[in-house]
Order: sequence, then structure tokens, then C-alpha cells
Amino acid sequence: MEKVNSTLLTEFILTGILYPLRLRTLLFVFFLLIYVLTQLGNLLIAITVWVDPQLHAHPMYIYLGVLSIIDMGISTIIVPRLIMNFTLGIKPISFGGCVAQLYFYHFLGSTQCFLYTLMAYDRYLAICQPLRYPVLMNAKLSTLLVAGALVAGSIHGALQAILTFRLPYCGPNQVDYFFCDIPAVLRLACADTTVNELVTFVDIGVVVASCFSLILLSYIQIIQAILRIRTADGRRRAFSTCGAHVTVVTVYYVPCAFIYLRPETNSPLDGAAALFPTAITPFLNPLIYTLRNQEVKLALKRMIRGPGTKSEV
Repeated sequence: MEKVNSTLLTEFILTGILYPLRLRTLLFVFFLLIYVLTQLGNLLIAITVWVDPQLHAHPMYIYLGVLSIIDMGISTIIVPRLIMNFTLGIKPISFGGCVAQLYFYHFLGSTQCFLYTLMAYDRYLAICQPLRYPVLMNAKLSTLLVAGALVAGSIHGALQAILTFRLPYCGPNQVDYFFCDIPAVLRLACADTTVNELVTFVDIGVVVASCFSLILLSYIQIIQAILRIRTADGRRRAFSTCGAHVTVVTVYYVPCAFIYLRPETNSPLDGAAALFPTAITPFLNPLIYTLRNQEVKLALKRMIRGPGTKSEV
């Protein structure tokens, strides 16, 4: 058999998501609005956490500020290419651009998984170990934990990118997806992908399953502690604090498990599921964390009114 030079393939074509042509303009405006609001909302939270001394000294809000930056990154990596799907003409992505998109998506996505776990652990300590919380969790330790999450995420992203693009790609070059992700790209490889699929399943499975299990264990302990609170107002405030995190975790993890932790298929539902961690969750995070978090709302008011404003009680 004649050996094909895989370096001849220099670009991919993202086919995007299927949609009725009559909705092209509506979908273009919708996702453009989603992208702009995602960037503005997360930037507002990041700036608020950074400038407000009452927030950036608290571990929970350090995590929230980093989460906002990660959401901005994931949205920027994915959504602009998705928006281009609703314009006329073919919009190819270079081979290097595809590698970069896959790497940064899995780098930031896995870091986000680790961050959700740290946020759950932080809530567990705050509610179940309130007297020891300042010793067990502080701003310095939380910064080190965030750095560790970033390092682990970068290793995960690099592993997935190297394994995916070490294979030869000798054509066709149409990726049946709206961004360069592992399952869609592997279908185009001119070599056996069994090892890649196994490593992807194990690697992503370990990350998702371990993080989700730790989050679940944390919240079992949290719920038990909340039910022991005697006052109804105390229970309400505790549930409100944790409710936002549970909502975001559910919206993020369920689609990820659907995409990566099942037998290889090419279902149209994959694209719909992928919209949640790439576009919907980054958009919802600022709304959920500001509308359901009294401290963030008060910090926003202090920032808008300027220095010297007294905190509301």
C-alpha cells in the first residue's frame, strides 16, 4: 500500500451544527449575544473579586474569580468559531489552530472540573468545620490549590492533544462538529484509534468520576450539616450558598459524561450536549453566582458606588 504523507493535510473544515437555514440570522445574533454577555458578565465578576478586599481575601471568591476567567477563555476558544458557522462560505481552521483549540479546551475544561471540586471542598469546610475553617482554608492555600489545578489541567490538555495529533491525518478533512474535539477529530485519522479511545475514556473518566465523586461526598456531608441547623433562616442561607454551585456542577458534568463516557457514536445530540459546557455554562455562571450570592451583590454595589461606601447589613 502506498504510504500517504500526513503532513499534506494542513487544515480542517468544521461542519458546525445542523440548523434550518431560515434560522441562520436568528442563531447568529443569539450566539453573538451569548458570547458578548458571557465575556461582560464574567469580566465583571473577575474585576469585582479583584478590587473588593472583602472578596479577594476569601478563598471561595478567589475560586469564583478564577472560574470567571476560565469561562471567558472557554467561551473565546469555542463560541466565535460556532458563530462563524452561521455565516456564508466555508470557514476552514488550520491544523495548528485545531491542535490549539483542542489543547486549550481540555486544559481549561479539566481545570474547571478541579476548580468545582475545590469549591465544593471549601463549602464543606465552611459549613461542616466552621471553627477550623480559617486554619484549614485560607487565601494563600487556595491560591496554591488553584495553581495546582492549572498545572494538572495543562498536563491533561497536553496529553490529549499529543495523543490525538500524533496520528496521521491524510484526508478527508471535514470535522463533523462545531469545534476540534477528540471524538470528532479521531474519526478522520488514517490509523487505528483504539489506544486513543481507551486512553481518552480512562483519562477523562478518571477526571470526571473522581471530581464528581468528591463533590457528591462533600455535599452529602453539607446537607447533613444543614439539616442540623436549628433556625429556618440559617438553613435557607446555607442552602442558598450551595445551591448555585450544585446547579452549575449539574449543568456542566452531565453533558460531559454524555459526550465522553459512552461508546463511540456519531449522534446529533453530541453537538447539542457540547453547547452546555462550551457556551451555556460560561454564560449562566455570572447570573447564578451574582443573583444567588448576597456577598457578590453587595460587592458589586460597593464597586459601583465607589470607595468609602459602607456595607449593607
